[in-house]
Amino acid sequence: MEPIVVVGTGLAGFNLVKELRKLDKETPVVMLTSDDGRNYSKPMLSNGFAKNKSADDLAMAQPEQVEASLNVEVRSGVTVTAIDSAKKEILVDGAPLKYSKLVLGLGADVFRPPLEGDAQELVYSVNDLVDYGTFRNAIADKKKIFILGGGLIGCEFANDLAGADFDVEVVEPLGRCLPTLLPEDASHAVQKGLESIGVKFHFGPLAKAVHREGDGVRVELSDGSSVQADIVLSAVGLRPRIALAKEAGVNVNRGIVVDRHLKTSADDIYALGDCAEVEGYVLPYILPLMASSRALAKTLTGEPTEVTFGVMPVTIKTPACPTVVCPAPHGTEGAWICEGEGLDIKGLFRDKTGLLCGYALTGAACAEKQALNKELPALLP
Repeated sequence: MEPIVVVGTGLAGFNLVKELRKLDKETPVVMLTSDDGRNYSKPMLSNGFAKNKSADDLAMAQPEQVEASLNVEVRSGVTVTAIDSAKKEILVDGAPLKYSKLVLGLGADVFRPPLEGDAQELVYSVNDLVDYGTFRNAIADKKKIFILGGGLIGCEFANDLAGADFDVEVVEPLGRCLPTLLPEDASHAVQKGLESIGVKFHFGPLAKAVHREGDGVRVELSDGSSVQADIVLSAVGLRPRIALAKEAGVNVNRGIVVDRHLKTSADDIYALGDCAEVEGYVLPYILPLMASSRALAKTLTGEPTEVTFGVMPVTIKTPACPTVVCPAPHGTEGAWICEGEGLDIKGLFRDKTGLLCGYALTGAACAEKQALNKELPALLP
């Protein structure tokens, strides 16, 4: 019997296999990953510094423990180079591996902004546990960190690093914190919260170049100014990993296109998590991932199950200004209505008929999350 092959051992891959094993203890499963195969929770990467957690501290299980507890084979440090959907096999470092069903939990790549200058090796990004360990070692004797990007990842790291007593500056060209997720009033609340713990923002310009200067760097901005720092963290955003699927002839758009059963355009090939695009949605968050894992586990064990996305709030880990947002469905026409002051902002997004389609809450207003969840319609019923 050919195994179910899962490419990726991030939250998507591990949670899928956990759900699968609740339903089927015996079907062979092979998990493949280019990293070291440790099980960890990616959201913990952006609040590990203030808690003084090493990469080993954040690892929940070694590959051998995963194999024993889930009755699976984990192959770490390998690369899937091609998929042949007709033969139902993949190439793993050039060697063929047959599958009965193939699941792509490939995750997303960090976007690397084009930068000039001679200090590229001092620009880090944190996208997995190995990256976290590398960055943590790199800043062990540093003091000042310059972050590229004031979106979700950038703000979470800014809060975490400031909480670990680093001097933190952030550049965000779109003019405010979390510009694609929050209305202006809520953005300003997050800004105030982070500034209260010492974070400094540069809104408007882009980072243009990173030059070596002494033991550190000089970051040149597009407005002609420059900032001295010890090291740079790029947190500009993520892009779903679609190249492997695209080269195999699988339909892709922003992500790997799947239907409500999380099936791709190729027979017996599925995708979930940050790399997948479900009904036009690319949702790199925990709640959609968990819902996808539960549904796909049933489908893979013979009970075809469509994924449903209920209300999908996103909690942003900025303790300096607690924030939760439930974005309106893409393409929804409407407007934000905000109330409150200081760090306590309640923003409601209503469509033209007055229907609540999304919300953004900061500070004390976060207490209203549960009540608003009851009013919101499901994202994908």
